[in-house]
Amino acid sequence: MTIERIVLKNFKCFEALDLRIAPLTLLCGLNGMGKSTVIQALLAWHWSGQENRLRVGGGLDLGLGSGRDVLYDESSSDTVEIQIERSGVSTPLKYRYTLKEDGDLVLQGSSPTATDAPSPDRGVDRGELIYVNAERIGPRPTHPHSRLALSIGERGEYTLSYINRHASDLLPVADPRCEGVSSRTVRETLTRWLQEVSPGARLQFDIRDDADTVIAGFTFDREGDVHSRRYRTTNVGFGLSYVLPVLVGLLTPKGTLCLVENPEAHLHPRGQAQLAELAVRASLAGVQVIVETHSDHFMDGVRVAVREGLTAPTDVAFHYFQRPDGKKSIVETPTIDEDGRLSHWPAGFFDQHDHALSRLLRPQ
Repeated sequence: MTIERIVLKNFKCFEALDLRIAPLTLLCGLNGMGKSTVIQALLAWHWSGQENRLRVGGGLDLGLGSGRDVLYDESSSDTVEIQIERSGVSTPLKYRYTLKEDGDLVLQGSSPTATDAPSPDRGVDRGELIYVNAERIGPRPTHPHSRLALSIGERGEYTLSYINRHASDLLPVADPRCEGVSSRTVRETLTRWLQEVSPGARLQFDIRDDADTVIAGFTFDREGDVHSRRYRTTNVGFGLSYVLPVLVGLLTPKGTLCLVENPEAHLHPRGQAQLAELAVRASLAGVQVIVETHSDHFMDGVRVAVREGLTAPTDVAFHYFQRPDGKKSIVETPTIDEDGRLSHWPAGFFDQHDHALSRLLRPQ
């Protein structure tokens, strides 16, 4: 069961938003245009069965602030709505929050079990969720460890604990993420994709249960020789540490909703394109992937995957966010054909290279 559409009313910068969600969805646009707002709305929906106030959920601070911070500035009512449409379910899930005098937005009704009193639909199957925050932790001499960690943590701090817990899990037979891997374990598949980002790199870590600590590092394969000694994560740059939570999110089981912010952070262009291919393969494996990105390399990696027949154009959605009046956000959605070409390029949509080239070629 996957999300097919999210509809927002009076949510932050959106007076109204009706957004198609594909197996792989890219949210693109300049800073402050509303991309993160969609991610926050999805997180709020996912935890709506645990928290009847639109503020925090599941122990994760969504960063929404007060209800007045969430309510669209020029709203004519004190009501915020989040609606989710899912495959195989005819009735959408609809949550209505009302601004109270204390400044909180309180759940007043939900459909299909609409009531006038706060009554979260606790029976809704939301599936598993992995959220890869843009503000994830970078290289550290040690990392926290929890044997009970069911996810990667709010900032990716439990990524290594999560890997340790699931290292021996087998991905399904014929899983498209396992191509070129001798073993279908999560650990070997993780190594395969890590080496696409940094050739030869291998993650190594030691768990110190008595101190709730993980000591991690990276070794590097050397052709015709044994691999290198282990280097501290602090001595191999930000890219490898920053990409680990992204790789883990894209290797989760079928049925997971994976929200990823800025997967391209600290990565070179080739690594960004390879991450895009993994995101495509994850969507083919039944993981629904929603990515907020500023990377044309990531977008082009998806377009190449379409052109080469790895995924269908209908299984990918590109959304471009704008705020032309400085208040209300709007979205343009170019379609993609089987050759990976877009129907149109909105102004500002990954066109900076063309603008720079034009200025470079202009006669002095």
